[in-house]
Amino acid sequence: MNIIQTSNLKKEYDMGKVSVMALNGIDMSIEQGEFVAIMGPSGSGKSTLMHILGCLDKPTDGTYILAEQEVSQLTKSELAAVRNEKIGFVFQTFNLLPHMNILLNVELPLMYAGIGRTKRKRRAIEVLESVGLGDRLNHKPSELSGGQRQRVAIARAIVNHPSIVLADEPTGNLDSQAGSDILNIFSDLHKAGHTIIMVTHDHVVSQSANRIIKIIDGKIVDGNLS
Repeated sequence: MNIIQTSNLKKEYDMGKVSVMALNGIDMSIEQGEFVAIMGPSGSGKSTLMHILGCLDKPTDGTYILAEQEVSQLTKSELAAVRNEKIGFVFQTFNLLPHMNILLNVELPLMYAGIGRTKRKRRAIEVLESVGLGDRLNHKPSELSGGQRQRVAIARAIVNHPSIVLADEPTGNLDSQAGSDILNIFSDLHKAGHTIIMVTHDHVVSQSANRIIKIIDGKIVDGNLS
């Protein structure tokens, strides 16, 4: 079953006198439970595509169906609910709140979902333990290594049991060992049933995925069929 389906997806940015076509007719389908890497050089449109798939941005044209819902038909509050309940985000720069310890960072999506304090703390501890950080609950992000911070970001991304995890260059700021550890966590999440979509420009990183979709100049050039 397709969890993601796009048809003729386009994104155009108006840069004053010049317009830039970041996506130019993306037809793509991703099945539930797939591990897909989206590859392309800088400026190819892969991050723009990721933002649209994550409901962080809207296409200029075309259709995007997520879990049998036409995204363009959703209200702002419905989109916010989709982002919080169905999609987990992992970014290259971690995007953790520096003044909070990692337990509170991971609890945040559960707070937005209205989960009670006792239940959300228990769930946050559970996912932090699953990524090997059960002994770091009261540490702030600045007290952790880059690899550990990315583990926190992954824990936060999966704490709401999302069906999709979107990762944008998740190993880009890490050394090779820490990057390998992060890829192993993604592989485990995939085996547990999550749909993983990972943007990367690194061929080695992309080999963790079951399918590679290559994008150049806003168009898919290879890997669209599973």
